[in-house]
Amino acid sequence: MTSLLEKIRRWTRTAPKEILEQQLTTSVPRQQKPSNRYPDWPQLLKHEWSRWQDAVQAATGGPRILIATGVGGHLPVVTLDSLLAVALTLRGAEVHLLLCDQTLPACEQLTFHKVSNPAAFAAQGISEKTCRSCFNGGSSVYHALGVPFHLYGEFITPEIKQGVTELAAEIPLAEIAGYQLDGLRIGEHALAGALRFFARGTLENEPLAEPVLRHYFKAALLTTAVARRCLRQYHFACATFHHGIYVPQGLVGEVARQEGVRVANWQVAYRKKSFIFSHHDTYHHTMLTEPVSTWENISWTPHLETETMDYLKSRWQGTRDWIWFHETPQEDLEAIIREVGVDLSRPCIGLLTNVMWDAQLHYPANAFPNMKEWIIQTIQYFARRPELQLVIRIHPAELRGTVKSRQLMADEIRQIFPELPPNVFVIPPESQISTYVMMAQCNAVIIYGTKTGVELTSMGVPVIVGGEAWIRNKGLTLDARSIDEYFKILDQLPFSQPLEPAIIERGRKYAYHFFFRRMIPVASIEPTEEAKSYRIQLSGLDDLLPGKDPGLDTICNGILHGSDFVYPAELYTVGSV
Repeated sequence: MTSLLEKIRRWTRTAPKEILEQQLTTSVPRQQKPSNRYPDWPQLLKHEWSRWQDAVQAATGGPRILIATGVGGHLPVVTLDSLLAVALTLRGAEVHLLLCDQTLPACEQLTFHKVSNPAAFAAQGISEKTCRSCFNGGSSVYHALGVPFHLYGEFITPEIKQGVTELAAEIPLAEIAGYQLDGLRIGEHALAGALRFFARGTLENEPLAEPVLRHYFKAALLTTAVARRCLRQYHFACATFHHGIYVPQGLVGEVARQEGVRVANWQVAYRKKSFIFSHHDTYHHTMLTEPVSTWENISWTPHLETETMDYLKSRWQGTRDWIWFHETPQEDLEAIIREVGVDLSRPCIGLLTNVMWDAQLHYPANAFPNMKEWIIQTIQYFARRPELQLVIRIHPAELRGTVKSRQLMADEIRQIFPELPPNVFVIPPESQISTYVMMAQCNAVIIYGTKTGVELTSMGVPVIVGGEAWIRNKGLTLDARSIDEYFKILDQLPFSQPLEPAIIERGRKYAYHFFFRRMIPVASIEPTEEAKSYRIQLSGLDDLLPGKDPGLDTICNGILHGSDFVYPAELYTVGSV
C-alpha cells in the first residue's frame, strides 16, 4: 500500500515533459449544438460575436480564473458558470474552464433514483451513455465560448489511472471515510457523494454500499490528481465552482486550498434570481463562522424592517423563492391542532429536522454525532418531561426535494419508538401543515441544521441549536456545544417569555443580511417554470459590463479581488438611508 501511495503522490505532482507538451497542444473536439435548454452563446451574442472574440483575445494574459465545477450535465450550473466566464472575461480575466470528459466512475450528477439500473452502476460505474450526455451538455456550451477549455483526461495518465484503481480496490472499506492523502480529506467527500447518491444519512443496510462508495472514492482520487496537476500547470489566481462538496467539486476545493489558490464556491440561493457565494470553502461551513460585524451594524430603518418581514411572510407560501414545498399549505390553526393532536393549553416545544443525507460533512461544533442520535436522545428526554409537549416537524424535502430521501426520519423514529411517548407528536413530511404556523405556537423550537432558525428568531421564538445551523454563533440562539450542555438548556424549558425586542431586532437584521445581502441577485438570470431552473436573458454584452449590474459586480469583484460576497441591498431599497 505504501509504495502505491507514493506512486500516486508522484504522478499527481509531476509529469514527464512529453506528456505536458502533449497536453498543451491538445485541442478540444467540436461538440454538437447544445439543446435549447442550454445557453446558446453564439445566438445570445449573434450581433456582437466579433466583439466577444476581441474581448477574449484582450483578456489573454490577465488574471487566470479557473471555473471548475466539472459536471456538464448540470444545466443550472453550466448556465451560471458560462455567464461568469463571459462577465469575468469582460473584466480582463483569462478564464479557463475545466470539464470531466467521461473520466470519473461516479459523480454528483448521479442519484439512486436517476440511474436506470443501480446494480449495474455498482458493478461498472457510470454508463457510457450517461457520461456522454452529461459531457455533451457542458462541452458544447463551453467550446462555443472560445475561452481556454480543459478536460479531465488531459491530466490523467495510464499510470495514474492504474494506481488509483488499485488503491480504490485494495483499501479496507472501514478506512475510506476517514482517508486523507497529504492532508486532503478525500474520504469525507467520497462518503458525502455516496450518501447523496443513495439519499441516505448512513450506508448501513444498503446492499450496494461498498461498490458504490469505492466508485466515489476512486473518482475522488482521480479528481485530486486532475486538480493538482491543472492548478500547478496553469497557476490560477482563483478557482470558482458550484457547491464545494461531494465529487468532484469538494476535491477541487481541497487541492486548491492546499496549493494556495483562492476558492470561491457558489450555490443557488432561496430567493429567485439570486445566488450565494462564499470564499475559501462551501457555504455550509463559512456561514457558521462569518463575523457578526458583517451585519450587526446595518443602519436599521422601517423600510428594511418592512422589506424583511414581507419577504419572510412570503416564505410561508414560497412565492418569491426558487422552490417551495407546499402548493396549498394548511395555515388554519384549528385544523392544524386537529391533525397534530396537540393541546395548546400546555407548553409546546417544536423540533425541526433536516434531510438526513444532505451535506454530510464534519462539523466540530456539533453536540451530537449525527441528526438521528440527536432526535432519539431528545425524544427520550421529553418522555421524562410529561408536562411538556414535543412537536417534531419532519422536513418536507424528504419527499419533495430535488433528491428524494430513501432514509425517512419517521421510519427511523418508529424503529426506536414503536409507540411514541404520549407527549410527543410527529408531523410527517407529506403533511401540508404550515411549519411556520405550528412553530409560532411553540414556547421554543429546537433545530439541528435547518435555516428556519433564521426566520424563527425574527418571529420572536427562542431557538435552541444542537447541530450546524447557520444561526449558531450570531448572539441570537442557545447554542449547545456538547450533549451535557444541550440537556442543561432543555432543563430550562419552558421559557418564561419570548425573545426580548432587542434580540428580535438583531434577528431581523441577520435575516435581512442572510436573505438580501448574502443572496446576490443577478439581473441577467431569468427563472423558468421549472424549480431552480433559469436561463440567461441579455440585450447584449453591455449588460454584463462593470457598473451595469451591482449583483454581478459583487460576484466578479469577489472572484477577482477577494472582496466580500456581500451585496449592499440596503443601498437599493426604496426609502433606505
